[in-house]
Amino acid sequence: MGPNRRRYLAWLLLSAVFAVHITDETATHFLDLWNPAVAAMRMPAIQLAFPLWITLLALAVIGSLIASHWVRRGTWWTVPASYAFAALMFSNGAAHLIFAIHRHAWVSGSITSPLLLIASLNLWLSARASLTNSLTEN
Repeated sequence: MGPNRRRYLAWLLLSAVFAVHITDETATHFLDLWNPAVAAMRMPAIQLAFPLWITLLALAVIGSLIASHWVRRGTWWTVPASYAFAALMFSNGAAHLIFAIHRHAWVSGSITSPLLLIASLNLWLSARASLTNSLTEN
């Protein structure tokens, strides 16, 4: 399997894991944790209502699936986008786990966080292989 195809499959996997993670957060009432935390940090501007929150996340998943078209084609900008997507999702997964460790309990979203870490690392390594392959071809 070529590096671009591997990256495409890794992109799709991370998109799917992201959707599962959102489902985990929704089922475990993530906003009941998020909104009091940002209020305690005196940042009420980023408190979210459920309809807005779920709409933005759904659009993010849809956007990642739309972008997968260009990832599959191997368009040049998708390698940096793969690094960005992987880093963002890795940070998300790590933040949930760090917060769970800090609270000494499983918190909303922490059940699927290890999947985010693994899938984002997979995309990162796939992007690296794609970049290495494109550099050696030129």
